[in-house]
Amino acid sequence: MAPTTTKQWTVEGQTGFDALKFNEKAQIPEIGDKDVLVKIQAASLNYRDLIIPKGKYPFPMKDGTVPGSDGAGTVESVGKHVTRFKPGDKVVTLFNQGHIAGSLNHQSLGTGLGGAIDGTLREYGVFDEAGLVAAPSNLNMLEASTLSCAALTAWNALYGLESRALKTGQTVLTQGTGGVSIFAVQFAKAAGARVIATTSSAKKAELLKKYGADHVINYKETPAWGEEAAKLTPGGVGVQHVVEVGGPSTMAQSLKAVAIDGVISIIGFIGGMEKNQPTFLDCLNNICTVRGILVGSRLQMEDMCAAIEANDLHPVVDEKVFSLSELKEAYQYMWDQKHFGKLTVKVAE
Repeated sequence: MAPTTTKQWTVEGQTGFDALKFNEKAQIPEIGDKDVLVKIQAASLNYRDLIIPKGKYPFPMKDGTVPGSDGAGTVESVGKHVTRFKPGDKVVTLFNQGHIAGSLNHQSLGTGLGGAIDGTLREYGVFDEAGLVAAPSNLNMLEASTLSCAALTAWNALYGLESRALKTGQTVLTQGTGGVSIFAVQFAKAAGARVIATTSSAKKAELLKKYGADHVINYKETPAWGEEAAKLTPGGVGVQHVVEVGGPSTMAQSLKAVAIDGVISIIGFIGGMEKNQPTFLDCLNNICTVRGILVGSRLQMEDMCAAIEANDLHPVVDEKVFSLSELKEAYQYMWDQKHFGKLTVKVAE
């Protein structure tokens, strides 16, 4: 017998983490002909998850949504017209459920898990078969749950602009030790690229080197870290890819670091908002491409998962793992920046 109820969290309002409400017997939706019922075993948290209950998320949302952008689990049952999966398959959720290939459009932009539609912080979830990807066979469920947003965003940053896709021997600049940045380090090194990373502490610098960074710059000790990064590239020409997670507070230095015809992929704005921001003219002054990205497509995720398997890459997961009932504590732990790499939640066995 398929389960009929599930433990789950919902976001009720925008008052902060107190807006998170736990329901131990929520109804599981009926499975449609093309739907898959997934027992969600693990989820991982992203910055977007934290700002949604704080009312600071700029993209589509619905009231009372189940939070959680990332998840991994086992197929429990399938609709009668499902062809991509069968019971027992290990799967990972696609973030924008409608973003199958190519560019985002207005319709697929409104299919983000944990915002526009119900997410992964629940024991059981019903998903369209098109919104799931087979989990890499070399990963456990906690590791697999980190791929939906952070990993795919990093992959898109390096490979999404096909004419400028990362090549062996190029240089990538990453910022900090969050999930996207660490994945970018791992993907770049697997591709035979050089990595320059920035961070604020000697301890985190050692960890970045452990995971493949060739050079680490302490941005507190070196405020002009963009110019320093450019100097560290062969011939001092600058970096070909900047994975930009800081936003307005770091953009000026990213522009200093980028090579002619290099790409700056803007992921987020964790450094906060500032008044004196670079302008569009800076793209001309630095002869570079600046692009904003929102995760990536299922086709990109399938390519990424194949690369993860082929290179036996393993996500960097924080040693602290929270249970589903400890979600508020997990949010606060991440908000306080106590994590390294991806922070995970064990949802079910």
